[in-house]
Amino acid sequence: MTDLWNGEPAREWTSGPWSLELRDDEFADIAYEGSVVLRSIRAVVRDRNWDTARLVVDRVDSSGIALTLHVHSTGLGSALRGIVRAEVRGARRLRVLADLESASEFETNRTGLVALHPPALAGTAMDVRHPDGGVTRSRFPADISPHQPAFDIAGLSWSHDGVAVDVRFAGDVFEMEDQRNWTDASYKTYSRPLALQFPYALAPDERVVQSIEIAVSGTPTPAAEDPLTRIRLEEGPPLPAIAVSASTAPDPAPGFAPVGAAVLVELDLATRNWRAALDRAAASGLLLDVRFVLADDDPAAIDQAALALRDLPVARATAFPPTGPAQHVSDLAAIGHLRHALTEAGIAAEVVGGVRSHFTELNREHHRLPRGLDGIVFSITPLFHSLSSAQLIESIAMQRLVANQGVRLAGGRPLHIGPISLRPHFNSAATSPPPMPEHDDLRDGYGPALAEGSDPRQSAPELAAWTIASAAALAVPGVTTLAYFEEWGPRGLRTADGAALPALDAVEALAALTGEPGLRGDSPDGLVWALGARRADDDVVLVASLDRRARRVEIGLPDGTVRHVELAPGTFMRV
Repeated sequence: MTDLWNGEPAREWTSGPWSLELRDDEFADIAYEGSVVLRSIRAVVRDRNWDTARLVVDRVDSSGIALTLHVHSTGLGSALRGIVRAEVRGARRLRVLADLESASEFETNRTGLVALHPPALAGTAMDVRHPDGGVTRSRFPADISPHQPAFDIAGLSWSHDGVAVDVRFAGDVFEMEDQRNWTDASYKTYSRPLALQFPYALAPDERVVQSIEIAVSGTPTPAAEDPLTRIRLEEGPPLPAIAVSASTAPDPAPGFAPVGAAVLVELDLATRNWRAALDRAAASGLLLDVRFVLADDDPAAIDQAALALRDLPVARATAFPPTGPAQHVSDLAAIGHLRHALTEAGIAAEVVGGVRSHFTELNREHHRLPRGLDGIVFSITPLFHSLSSAQLIESIAMQRLVANQGVRLAGGRPLHIGPISLRPHFNSAATSPPPMPEHDDLRDGYGPALAEGSDPRQSAPELAAWTIASAAALAVPGVTTLAYFEEWGPRGLRTADGAALPALDAVEALAALTGEPGLRGDSPDGLVWALGARRADDDVVLVASLDRRARRVEIGLPDGTVRHVELAPGTFMRV
């Protein structure tokens, strides 16, 4: 089996009733008699900025009872070597062991095993066993939990679909976080506890030895399979506007026709070339969605920035502090400075607020937002904890969850989601300063262009289907704008010389539906999605599949008519 997007090898390993997929260094979809009990177990090596060192698989040893990876880490100053092994212990037990040794001193925020629990466990009762022998009765959160749902973990137990699962953790104390905050399709149990100081140092020749043992009982409930995928669409409020982020790539800019209703531009007022970045964004002639990053050492910079917006079609603006307790959150002080600057400059744009980074921060810090905002903003980056294509595909169903919860947090105010990019447009967890441009112009680019924030799948044909599926998941009532990718460049809808990439077709198709009465529905499996618009002459529906196999889809419309379509893997169609 190969990965849909870029040919990453995926190897299936079975031992009696146990099975898993080996995806590079990850033991994925760990299943008992075909029922997935853990989404994944893998060893991770993260540096002081939470960046992840690559774990290279040097050799794989496989037998009927064990699958052993001989690995070494590379990059970020790490030098660990050892094994990660899955081994069956009787018919109903499987253990994963990591034994890694550091060849040199290494400052890390986390090195060891992490386990991912499937999102289907939402609302399921669980017992949390602690190192002192105590037990806490709890549940996997139904709503996305802003904070850790379980601490001080030595073991976890739950039952789902006929199977009772007991997991024991050894080698450290573990805790859990709700990774759906980052649109990851999982709850993650990890070590070491975040309450402890980090980074911490691994000494030369120090070993990290951890294990996760799974025990099961019961018989999985058989899942019924239907060869026909059915999606029911219901009529609702108008569909959101489609925006595109300004390119952050180095000059020269290619010539092209603008797409969408607006251009989103983030201007770091501590940089030398923010004026050049604003000029580039304004060249589209579209409405501007301006996100200011304030300058700690120059409080008056926001006043000059507001003056630069004169005579430009500014739809909305917000501001974020780069440091402090409200880092990357548009708190009362940041919005106060912005409002004053816009008023003095005579700018009548909407003032929105939220977070510069993931939904995570909105979920945790929304109490910092001042009253009277004209809208709420946050960004989406599916490739944050993992760079796998499986992660990218599985994030779509989680995007529906964050959109719905974001609308509730917005409390009736418009929700503007973006930038939506494959990889982060900045490192929200970094403890070191971001790279800064050396010139006043854009010869080196700015922002993500200086931080290697691109991904090779930006040019993949499947990204068009992913974009349609993402919009179908995110365009719930209350979402007013979706901002996808950049205009051009490594993170763009076009190449640096202006050639169209496959995702452009998807964004143009979505932009054509802006403001139309929406046709929305749920995906039956997170892989096939549909979104449409009611029109006087005929309804228009966009349907996308991210599956590895061809799918037959039946789309039910509000008037009772039914449309059928056959979708090839990783494609979308206008129906």
